[in-house]
Amino acid sequence: MGAVALRPRESIGGEVKAPPSKSYTHRAVFMASLAQGESVVYNPLVSRDTRATIGAVRAFGADVELMGEAAVIEGGWPEVPEDVIDAMNSGTTLRIATGVAALVSRGHTVLTGDASLRRRPMQPLLDALGQLGVEAWSTRGNGYAPVVVKGKGSLGGRCSIRGDVSSQFLSALAIAGSACEEVTEVEVVGELVSGPYVAATLETVRAFGGRAEFDGKRLVVGGRALKRGRFTVPGDYGLAAFLLVIPVLLGGYVRVAGLDPALPQADSAILEILEAMGASVRRGEEYVETRGSALEGVEVDLRDSPDLLPVVAVLGFFADGKTIVRGVRHARFKESDRVSVLASELAKAGAIVEEFEDGLSVSPGTVNEVVLDPRDDHRLFMAFAVLSAATHGRVKTLGIGSVDVSYPDFLRDVSSVGLEVVQVGR
Repeated sequence: MGAVALRPRESIGGEVKAPPSKSYTHRAVFMASLAQGESVVYNPLVSRDTRATIGAVRAFGADVELMGEAAVIEGGWPEVPEDVIDAMNSGTTLRIATGVAALVSRGHTVLTGDASLRRRPMQPLLDALGQLGVEAWSTRGNGYAPVVVKGKGSLGGRCSIRGDVSSQFLSALAIAGSACEEVTEVEVVGELVSGPYVAATLETVRAFGGRAEFDGKRLVVGGRALKRGRFTVPGDYGLAAFLLVIPVLLGGYVRVAGLDPALPQADSAILEILEAMGASVRRGEEYVETRGSALEGVEVDLRDSPDLLPVVAVLGFFADGKTIVRGVRHARFKESDRVSVLASELAKAGAIVEEFEDGLSVSPGTVNEVVLDPRDDHRLFMAFAVLSAATHGRVKTLGIGSVDVSYPDFLRDVSSVGLEVVQVGR
């Protein structure tokens, strides 16, 4: 598939419903699958990543039926899968399903994913499960998928886990441990990155009646039976960010509805970042509206919200002065090495970029007419699509097929607020 260019039409403006949160969809589907009886997850995101999670819980024996804007899930104790669990491109699916696999009473669970996912770290989670008496290993002995988990039937006990690689390891232990009669205690070693994602996990656990306590260093879960529940997935601030920045760069306005600040989301930080850069941000009852203005460079630490790195880096291309992003070393272990790819591709587009171990700086430069390669990374594609629009199509991007991972309606939604999407090659 060829490159695409995005160009503004006569004016930018309109209202779009925020795509449902990918993070909360993953967590709610897993929790519903572990709670005995029928639960309903309202407003789930249906994308390639969340379909991987639905496939995983079905493999463990849950019944999942998508009905309009709801997922009806008949849960229970996980059974040994009949086949390999394919997490496709979803790190959240792989990591949480690895924890759930420990609950299988007998037998082995094999989990894998695509080439990108097989390069994402798993060893800290495998080590923590080992401390809890669960045999779990990487088939290639390198700490990456494919992994095998020998079911123990339960969790319980004490373990420790590194906090600086991925918060998904802690979320995996929280979700699996919450289903058990025994209490699991997890000590976080070192600084925890992406902490708000753990807060989202704990909110979801509690929504299904589970015990979940965390003081920033010590997680305690389990000892209380889960209950079937009803959970409504909120709009996703991180995905909405790609819509909210369009008028900031091109003028006009965009209103994104369905954004509920009541549930913790790391990527809600985009609102404060936009305001700090000089954009107009209006918060209403479950909506956010942005308008454009001159932008100033900022220095931000995205340790807790690394998924905002691509969109903030693109904003830096159009801000007066230097925009510096720090604290995102763990973004190197996403669908791509996002720090490195952003540095190389934005420089190709004409930005002045300096790469650090834990981030980068971006300053404006002369826009080049180029085609960028997001390495099949959905968030990089959406960031480069916004960059294309802001350059009136001079910058083009590959990777259109990757949006199915998290935001299948992305191109439809940007079109509805005034962008034209043009296929420029095959």
